[in-house]
Amino acid sequence: MPREKWTDERLDDLNKKVDKGFERTERAIAETKAEIKELRRETKAEMHAGFRRADGEIKDLRREMKEGFDKVDARFDRLSQILIGGAIAIVVALIGSNAF
Repeated sequence: MPREKWTDERLDDLNKKVDKGFERTERAIAETKAEIKELRRETKAEMHAGFRRADGEIKDLRREMKEGFDKVDARFDRLSQILIGGAIAIVVALIGSNAF
């Protein structure tokens, strides 16, 4: 059986091969980190845009609700005036009927 020898030349070749492999791995890691950084930046921008849209929608909703409540308040004010007027009319009618 022949025995393999690890000569200095073969060890140097292996060393170069390993170094190249690590260089490729380091490049791939750096590229991946750059892609992740870009995705984070894009995601943050999208989130901020979404928050701005939601904020605008909430402001619109609050305005619409306030307008609706103002209308309801006005209706209650009119109803109160009618009820008070009716009560006064009844009191006047009762006083008038007892006076004669």
